[in-house]
Amino acid sequence: MVPGMSTEPDGTEFVDRDLEVLRAPTAPPVPAAPASPAPAPLPAPTRDEVDARVAEAQQKMAALKRAQEELERERAALEETRRRLMELKTGREEVVQNLIRGLGLLEEAEFNTRRDAEQMTKALVDLRDALSKVQAINQESWTQESFNVDLTRALTTLEHARMEWNSARVKFRVLSGDGGTDGAGLTPRGEFPPRSLFAAYSISDWCRLGLALTGPLALVGVLALVLLAVLLLRR
Repeated sequence: MVPGMSTEPDGTEFVDRDLEVLRAPTAPPVPAAPASPAPAPLPAPTRDEVDARVAEAQQKMAALKRAQEELERERAALEETRRRLMELKTGREEVVQNLIRGLGLLEEAEFNTRRDAEQMTKALVDLRDALSKVQAINQESWTQESFNVDLTRALTTLEHARMEWNSARVKFRVLSGDGGTDGAGLTPRGEFPPRSLFAAYSISDWCRLGLALTGPLALVGVLALVLLAVLLLRR
């Protein structure tokens, strides 16, 4: 060995690794654990054990069936409750609408009936007053000097009574002996008969009627004027 040189081998030197492994001290072998004995096989179930297991399974199935039946009853009860709640909701809405509509119709009917009753009461008062005035006419009390005045007054009273009667007949169809009346014997609104021929037609109806009557005459007049103008131009 050259003095001064290191004794550690460098990377360039050849090192026999197998030799080093063989030179390394070996540990003593670890003794192997003793093998555990194999488990003993389970004995076959006896008939009593099988019967007990069958009975237990049947009990479990019966319990599950009872639980299912209980759930079915609970579901049916909930369905019935839901149906009743829906019936309450829809029935409430329907009843509220019917009551509101009924109140409106009855209020309108009450108003019309009260107004018709007031009209009938006023007509009764007017007819009674007219009757008393007509019955109060006493021709025997007339004198020669006041004959014209008393006659004019009596005719005026009679005409007033006739107007009251005609007005009542127009309002109350029962006075005309018409069976098609309502409960109060009133003439339906909008069905009053016209008092005269002129009242039966409007102004536009009369205009159309006049145009239909005078239209042909006007056309003949225009044609006559045209013929006359042509004759004058030829001369």
